[in-house]
Amino acid sequence: MQWMNTKGPLDLKDLKGKFVLLDFWTYCCINCMHILPELKKLEHEFPNQLVVIGVHSAKFENEKDTDNIREAILRYEIEHPVVNDNEMKIWNSYAVSSWPTMYLIDPEGNAVYLRKGEFKADDIRTILNAAIPYYRGNGSLDEKPIQFDLLAYSQDPTPLRFPGKVLADEKSNRLFIADSNHNRIVISSLGGELLEVIGTGEIGSADGDYQTAQFDHPQGMALVQDTLYVADTENHLLRKIDLKEKKVTTIAGVGRQGDSDETWPGLGTNATLDNLPKRFFGSPKTTAINSPWALWPHGDDLYIAMAGPHQIWKMKLDESEIGPYAGNGREDIVDGPLLPSVPYQQGYSSFAQPSGLTSDGKTLFVADSEGSSIRAVPFDPEGDVRTLIGTAKLQFGRLFSFGDIDGPADKAKLQHALGVCYVDGTVYTADTYNNKIKAVDAVTGEVKTIAGTGKPGKADSPAQFDEPAGLAHAGGKLYIADTNNHLIRVLDLKTNEVSTLEIQGLEPMPVKQRPEAPAEAVQK
Repeated sequence: MQWMNTKGPLDLKDLKGKFVLLDFWTYCCINCMHILPELKKLEHEFPNQLVVIGVHSAKFENEKDTDNIREAILRYEIEHPVVNDNEMKIWNSYAVSSWPTMYLIDPEGNAVYLRKGEFKADDIRTILNAAIPYYRGNGSLDEKPIQFDLLAYSQDPTPLRFPGKVLADEKSNRLFIADSNHNRIVISSLGGELLEVIGTGEIGSADGDYQTAQFDHPQGMALVQDTLYVADTENHLLRKIDLKEKKVTTIAGVGRQGDSDETWPGLGTNATLDNLPKRFFGSPKTTAINSPWALWPHGDDLYIAMAGPHQIWKMKLDESEIGPYAGNGREDIVDGPLLPSVPYQQGYSSFAQPSGLTSDGKTLFVADSEGSSIRAVPFDPEGDVRTLIGTAKLQFGRLFSFGDIDGPADKAKLQHALGVCYVDGTVYTADTYNNKIKAVDAVTGEVKTIAGTGKPGKADSPAQFDEPAGLAHAGGKLYIADTNNHLIRVLDLKTNEVSTLEIQGLEPMPVKQRPEAPAEAVQK
């Protein structure tokens, strides 16, 4: 099998004497994303006792490719070895059935702990702190340092780094770019002249002016007059930027991932079927949120694609309240009424990692990525969620039906689409894992590819992309966050010609440097 973030294949026998944590993951999965920071905490706290190995067992066809996994390792800033288990051989040998799943193997080679689903570093830290003295005492613990040959040590600096989303404003001639892995917002003219950089580039959540504010892998944005709203995804926060005062302020979230109980703000720990609230909402600054990924303003409200709990949320623009608007919290592609009165109640709409938002003024269109579907959510609270293109009508396997097929809605298929942009009756779609831009008729759902060969690349003619994730429109052009290429591409909707936008004046940022290893460190 192919290995990454290490000089060559690893064998568990070679790691005898270490605790080994096997993390079974796939890079599309929001739950897998959530535990990566927890693994990093453990790796840094137990550098000489613990080795984490990511076993990448793909869900989507696109994820089986080693080059794509390499990009995901860099995008998520993974610091441990990863093996491409693209035929699910390791997955099957460990009887794994869901993502994420972890096994902890002790220094003597025994699997001693199994955990399915998300977990926190504290859960594993408690086990290691209790076990290390025992294995140290019987002489079976090897505490020699190991240094792995990470992909991050061989990267070239780039002006943008995995840009996730874009927002174009024709009126002010501005393009807002979520420069996600540089942890900042870049503002340019629509022609590419650099106007502003917001954020230090360091991971953090500090408010303040453009030179001191910090973000953590921001994604979607929304513009309301002179205020730019930002989904600060890995901080689990919403931020607003006063573009006149040049000031960043936190307006929602508590700075940590909301758990399943907090999916329903205002529910309370003593809630019963007899005393459920009529609707679920809380104060934005005291309500924990979970991986906000995309934003859309409408009237007095800001709609939020909350990828973590698989819901669409809504916050009042006066910042008085926030809470779920659509989705019963089950990860699925199911049409129906917006929101249940009982958490997770069936018979209501379900989403699967919603990641992109756009609107025609009456309907909110959603890129529902894990179901490779485009959903339509009414602004009328009495309306029903419907599926424009996707898997809702399937009896089962709605999260596992995907492909690259143009045509009428009942035949067409997408693969993990992350971005949508409505223009004149068409929902333009970043069909991310197919490396294409597609046009979806907003009424009939008919799909047509307008750019992209399907193969990853950065050529303008014929156009190629590499996992594009964000779309925006201005002046007859689509602006595309071409994420894995670290570029912004421009698609002329009249000619279908694609060009690459150069951000004039934006300098490359430094990349991760190889640290000096202790003399006794083992190189792998």
